[in-house]
Amino acid sequence: MDQAIHDVAELVAAAKRIVVLSGAGISTESGIPDFRSGHGIWQAYPPVSYQEFMTSSEARQRYWALRQVLHKQVQGAHPNAAHIAVARLERWGKLAGVITQNFDGLHQKAGNSPERVIELHGTSRLAACQSCGMHFPMDEVQARYDAGDRDPRCEHCKGYLKAATILFGQPVPVAELARAIELAHSGDLFLVIGSSLRVNPAARLPGIALESGALLVIINLQPTPYDRYASVVLHAQAGEALPCILAAARLAEAGA
Repeated sequence: MDQAIHDVAELVAAAKRIVVLSGAGISTESGIPDFRSGHGIWQAYPPVSYQEFMTSSEARQRYWALRQVLHKQVQGAHPNAAHIAVARLERWGKLAGVITQNFDGLHQKAGNSPERVIELHGTSRLAACQSCGMHFPMDEVQARYDAGDRDPRCEHCKGYLKAATILFGQPVPVAELARAIELAHSGDLFLVIGSSLRVNPAARLPGIALESGALLVIINLQPTPYDRYASVVLHAQAGEALPCILAAARLAEAGA
């Protein structure tokens, strides 16, 4: 573990443009459960596909029951040491950008510039009308649900409202994906934090970075399909490993 932290620190110290890809594992340390594990939220609330959402009132009500739980968890969550470390990379002048599979906004809360964060799967801070595209603060829509409106509709066109996040069967926004691919091409170090690298299109991004000449580092509790291609793999809690890595990287840069 100590040697791996030293090795990653050396890579961070030498890097000029670090691209971070973060997944659910970075936010579980802030109390936000993941979806897919044996203890994930889908065990209690099976996922609703986009087609189901658009065609079934019962599915929409199941969706909003899950959103009620998630909304409270996200509202109460705070950035952990891993989010703060990523924000420090930006202040250090080394961070090209963050691509996140999370919708919780914790990178921005930790201090990352919003323009440097690409939310590949959308944001839970807004609700979007599926007909006219209007956006509304999620707090307002959630308050309507809490007051008894179990299938909230758009105030302008009566279209279905859902969080501005991606459901199964719903494509990742083209513009966000294009930005993510461009960013993956641009770095010299691609740092994966808390992602299983099993969900596309995010799972393809490390390969794009490697093809563009970047080195790959993976910090994740479980193995990923890209471990064999990484310069260093750390099976560790990101909130424990990243502060140590940045501290060692600062020392390495100072001694260079």
